[in-house]
Amino acid sequence: MAAIIVIGAGITGVTTAYALLQRGHSVTIVERRRYPGMETSYANGGQLSASNAEVWNSWSTILKGLRWMLRPDAPLLMNPRPGLHKYSWLAEFCGQIRNYKQNTLQTTRLAIASREHLLAMAQRENIAFDFEPRGILHLYYDKPSFERAARANRLLGEGGLERHAVTKSELLAIEPALDADAGYHAGFFTPSDSTGDIHKFTRGLAEACVRLGGVLRLEADVGQMHADDRGVSVRVRDVSDRGEGDEVLSADGVVICAGVASRRLARMLGDRVNIYPVKGYSITVGLGDEAGRRAAPTVSLLDEDAKIVTSRLGRDRFRVAGTAEFNGENRDIRADRIAPLVAWAERLFPGMPTGEVVPWAGLRPMTPSMLPRVGPGGRKSVFYNTGHGHLGWTLSAATAQLAAEAVDQRFGRPG
Repeated sequence: MAAIIVIGAGITGVTTAYALLQRGHSVTIVERRRYPGMETSYANGGQLSASNAEVWNSWSTILKGLRWMLRPDAPLLMNPRPGLHKYSWLAEFCGQIRNYKQNTLQTTRLAIASREHLLAMAQRENIAFDFEPRGILHLYYDKPSFERAARANRLLGEGGLERHAVTKSELLAIEPALDADAGYHAGFFTPSDSTGDIHKFTRGLAEACVRLGGVLRLEADVGQMHADDRGVSVRVRDVSDRGEGDEVLSADGVVICAGVASRRLARMLGDRVNIYPVKGYSITVGLGDEAGRRAAPTVSLLDEDAKIVTSRLGRDRFRVAGTAEFNGENRDIRADRIAPLVAWAERLFPGMPTGEVVPWAGLRPMTPSMLPRVGPGGRKSVFYNTGHGHLGWTLSAATAQLAAEAVDQRFGRPG
């Protein structure tokens, strides 16, 4: 049995910890927040979406970003202010355009594999997380965009995803709450995709980790780390009101699952993990009465033109999320970025109330290839499971297994 420290109690951290505990390792999870799942795993779009596995590395994405640069409500917005990390990251992003096909295929296969692992965790630990296996419906408003999607769909199919085209009348039959006059051309439907509340799942799985013998160190900020082939030491500082000072934790190995902080932590360990924080926004709409609940959709949606996704979270909540903002580690919730989400919801679902709207912003940890960094680092005691971008919820259960396998290969699997 190896003693492993997992840094980060978001979705990738707790799934990794759970996979390690299932394999018989001793696990301590270190998290600087007061509760698990309080950063990027708090209020994302909620989609478990293999159908959204196409990577963004294309010249069309670059051109759209340039056209949208001066629009504050643009789906993709980049702060043009000079920044070495931002522009070097973008240069590597462009360099990955040649790997668009293979990276999309790999992401699709990971997403499909992740479904089975995630549902097995939820069933085994009896986690209630507003799970809805109703599929995901992609919307298109004109023939050219639909035809571009058809080309991408063939690639998703090559990766093993079953996703089929639907006519305007068929998409309205799949989700009757959609406004029939919103100008749809056609769509694609993926019946095997699903949705759920990532925050509820993360909290529930963290509790399961504790039941299995894991240690959850909350309000513990990582100061310094040292790693060599014999093990790792992590200095943590108590950031609670108690202020109990620093403590050094020692273990056989460490797995970095720290979202946008992973880049800084990797540097301490002598590794380069090129993650950029790509901000996304969401609103959670409260559906206060029966009329509001009937007016809101139950099938998850992805509007390809607006780059907006939705999820129905139980009876009383509707999540709308979207946009990508390149603005460093800025967590401000901007009114001009929230307003398009509200306007979109009101346009497609005019009968749905929007008087109770809770805005949120989170930082997606994104690599230039849009593939997560999973596996060993430069030292034998260091491992990574980070950089999942906008698909952390979708990919986490599969990458957790890959990270745990890497630990097993280094230390052996307990008998």
